Amino acid sequence: MIASDFVVVDSAGWVEYFADGPKAAAFAQYLDKPEFVLLPTIVVYEVYKKLSRESTGQLAQEFLSAATGFDERVIPFDIPIAEFAAQVSLDAKLPMADAIIYASARQHLAMLVTSDAHFAGLPWVTMI
Repeated sequence: MIASDFVVVDSAGWVEYFADGPKAAAFAQYLDKPEFVLLPTIVVYEVYKKLSRESTGQLAQEFLSAATGFDERVIPFDIPIAEFAAQVSLDAKLPMADAIIYASARQHLAMLVTSDAHFAGLPWVTMI
């Protein structure tokens, strides 16, 4: 199997980037090249919710504006991803949203970029 040049940035990375957190620069190396970033719909949900709850509404709107530019690279939550995510959740003991994000990346042969310890040790994951 040949991996694509695409990445999926986990919700934690998007939040760091938009909130200018301590790891923002590390995630910027991926997010500043949006043509190579795939965006699962569950990431949109998680990031919008977190930015709305924990920061200004302005940051949440800026993220949503950026997300709408990903139309051709949005990964919807469909049945094949749901099935794979359920299996990944059982095998790797991942929480639901993390399993969906990981399955979305794997179904599209993309590397998952994250700082979330839940993903540590899984193949096709770049930890920041």
